[in-house]
Amino acid sequence: MAEPAKLYFSYNDIHKTVKSLAQQIKSSGYEPELMVAIGTGGFIPARILKTFVEKPVYTVGISYYDRENKPKDAPQKIQWIDEVEQKLEGKKILLVDEVDDSRATLEYCLRELLKHKPREIAVAVLHNKRKDKRGIIPEEVDHYFAGRELDDLWICYPWDADDIDYQDKMSK
Repeated sequence: MAEPAKLYFSYNDIHKTVKSLAQQIKSSGYEPELMVAIGTGGFIPARILKTFVEKPVYTVGISYYDRENKPKDAPQKIQWIDEVEQKLEGKKILLVDEVDDSRATLEYCLRELLKHKPREIAVAVLHNKRKDKRGIIPEEVDHYFAGRELDDLWICYPWDADDIDYQDKMSK
């Protein structure tokens, strides 16, 4: 079986995409009161986004892929924001992740967050893969922001790189 085509991004690429994403969010008029980052992929984009949006970041850990990068039957909570759940009610939340691939993780997280009755909820992803999705964005979601639309390629992020020099070289 052939190895899937890969698309490499540098930290510079990511920073520029997040800055563009922040501009989209601001120009939409959506002003979140807090961000929730989906770990592990959403941690770094959410932290960079904090530079531009200037809101606190809470984190959740969700596992959807196994050790061979194959999707599991359903996403599973690894870490949740139990101790701050009371801070979600009535708030405007921005859920942040690196990629909207199957949409299963986003849907799972959104449905969990909606249980805490936010005033508004929006999604921000660095990259949206143009493909059929397994999950859906619930109708209660007010905004969906994607930094870039991409074909369905294997994305190699710098925070996953074993060799950052190779990552930089391949991202050019």
